[in-house]
Amino acid sequence: MWYSIVSEDVKNSLDLRLKARPAHLERLIALKEKGRLLVAGPQPSIDNQDPGEAGFSGSIIIAEFDNLQDAEHWADNDPYVAAGVYNTVTVKPFKKVLP
Repeated sequence: MWYSIVSEDVKNSLDLRLKARPAHLERLIALKEKGRLLVAGPQPSIDNQDPGEAGFSGSIIIAEFDNLQDAEHWADNDPYVAAGVYNTVTVKPFKKVLP
């Protein structure tokens, strides 16, 4: 089943994000290579694809896991969590309808 992982950043998270980004991306690439990643990306803090120093306010990941507990475990072990990037992380089942 698909699960959405919606995370909200702490304030001024850009430096923390940059340090943990390689390990964060490595896990996402592993999901992609297994065909389990639908979409993933950060949410810019301003209305701009490249927010520069304004940074990001959070992230959205939609990925496939066997169950909610596996999705929560995966989210809890995100390098951004360990680095203190995220203030909150919410994991919920997701039903893909379109496209």
